[in-house]
Amino acid sequence: MTFPHKAARAAGEALASVHAGADKLASTRFEQVVPKLELTSAWFADGEPLPARCTIDGEGEPPPLAWSEPPAHAKELVLICEDPDAPKPQPFVHWLVYDINADARSLDAEGVKHAREGKNSALGVGFTPAAPPPGHGTHHYHFELFALDEPLALERGVGKSDLLDAMEGSRAR
Repeated sequence: MTFPHKAARAAGEALASVHAGADKLASTRFEQVVPKLELTSAWFADGEPLPARCTIDGEGEPPPLAWSEPPAHAKELVLICEDPDAPKPQPFVHWLVYDINADARSLDAEGVKHAREGKNSALGVGFTPAAPPPGHGTHHYHFELFALDEPLALERGVGKSDLLDAMEGSRAR
């Protein structure tokens, strides 16, 4: 094991008890709203680890997702992927996708071309692959899908807080 890897592992182990917390996920801001949309992926089941291809050790690509029918009033869908186990004050944002057509029932690489992506916690636009600190323990990746009754009309590249503020005014479901 190289020195940088040993140092990273030691830092991860030292921060093992530090987590942003699931109570800070985007979905908690809108938890009183029902119904919930069922979200699935052909690459992994709920509660299972992300496949290597979604990580920094693999291709670093986002998984394809599918979902149940949104409410009839939905005008736009928003997808947020967060890691509440990150050793940070807020969950690590891996992916923000908005301006998803309400008629869509899935999202893959082709579908993202017809939506807008926001800024992730790595300060890039688009999906940032899973890469928990070595030795920090198991990380959980929450894919949250919201149906909005009004389009957001946001430009590409907004961050999580601006996106959530806009969703608040659009009655996220």
